Amino acid sequence: MTGNVQAGVTVRNLTVEFPSNAGVVRAVNDVSLDIKPGETLGVVGQSGVGKSILVRALVNLIPNPGRITQGTITIAGQDMRALEPAQLRKLRGRQVGVIVQNARIHLNPVLSVGRQIANVYLAHHRAARREAWERATEMLRAVGIPDPAVRMRAYPHELSGGMVQRVVIAMALICQPTVVLADEPTSGLDVTIQDQVLRLFRNLVGENEVSALLVTRDMGIVANFCDRVAVMDSGSLIEVASVPEIFTQAVHPQTKALLAAASLNKVRAT
Repeated sequence: MTGNVQAGVTVRNLTVEFPSNAGVVRAVNDVSLDIKPGETLGVVGQSGVGKSILVRALVNLIPNPGRITQGTITIAGQDMRALEPAQLRKLRGRQVGVIVQNARIHLNPVLSVGRQIANVYLAHHRAARREAWERATEMLRAVGIPDPAVRMRAYPHELSGGMVQRVVIAMALICQPTVVLADEPTSGLDVTIQDQVLRLFRNLVGENEVSALLVTRDMGIVANFCDRVAVMDSGSLIEVASVPEIFTQAVHPQTKALLAAASLNKVRAT
């Protein structure tokens, strides 16, 4: 992936609308952003401001009855809005990895985690099952799961929350995507496991020059694991800056409120 001139994310004037009894609701409102290779962009904001819908829009997976009404999305050199469904399926997983929150509910409870990771590889490569199994084992080792050969045969309910989240990261990265979209990937994990998972995420992004988008409500996570931050409110990006600038020169009142809440939570924790 190093030196891939097509790597990265470019979004211009993206709008996503949902019909409602009160009229049309703009869940994403005229959003523009860029993510360079090797960069992690944090998207922050309160619940319900449109962060998860933005992630879904980037891979053209808006739930009905929502729809993208304007804007362009270019990922890995591809116009996401122009692709046919089969082309989108090929792009997702292969060039775009998605890490979801509440990982356990997205795994098949009756398949071993190794088989589920290997199946992602097989879906995008002409490979023998043995090769896919070996590649999946390597990925479990890469994401820091001990005894990966043994864990490959485990089922999701046999693993801790931190391990399950690492499995989902392995699934997202096994095809070496150029772009990774992570929607609150450490939601529900305790602070220690959260830190381990995010350090792993940051290292893998940096080593492979991935363009990463990390959705979170935690400004502490932004401070430690992101390069730039985009603050979202009511479907719009209200402030975009480098992490140092956000923490020292925030302009928008909502950004300042998020920073104040983060400081208050830190004081309470101590």
